[in-house]
Amino acid sequence: MKPITLTPIGIIHSPYKNSKDMPIQGVFKPDVEAWLELDEKYVPGLKDLDGFSHAILIYYFHLTDEVHLQGRPYLEDEKHGIFAIRSPHRPNHLGFTIVKIQKIEKNRIYFTDVDVLDGTPLLDIKPYCPEFDHRENVKYGWIERHFAGEKIPDRTILKK
Repeated sequence: MKPITLTPIGIIHSPYKNSKDMPIQGVFKPDVEAWLELDEKYVPGLKDLDGFSHAILIYYFHLTDEVHLQGRPYLEDEKHGIFAIRSPHRPNHLGFTIVKIQKIEKNRIYFTDVDVLDGTPLLDIKPYCPEFDHRENVKYGWIERHFAGEKIPDRTILKK
């Protein structure tokens, strides 16, 4: 296949300096605040994003160049295929997160529900729309057993 080149459109700033301090998903630490700084030339692209409560951020896992086709996710000790987990050690090192928009000022978006390391390169922003993004009758493989009791597994939450 022909290689592609992606250029960051901005930088994500968060209080998380390393992965050990960060929740495995932002929804497990919803009050943590972060912001992104968009390259000035993309500011016109923010028009009307303020009408959405949430956004999908697509980013580059910049702190690794390793690729593992199998890995152990945080929730368990068994290995799973890379496309069945959300590890940063992916072939293209792409990640995404859904954040709650707090405000937009010039080239900055302030948000919560963050699970991204400080300094992460931002590749794209998409509005979250439940009518498009939500699915009914979803199966979620090996993860289902960890949420069967509707209690958040302890391993997903930062310990104090």
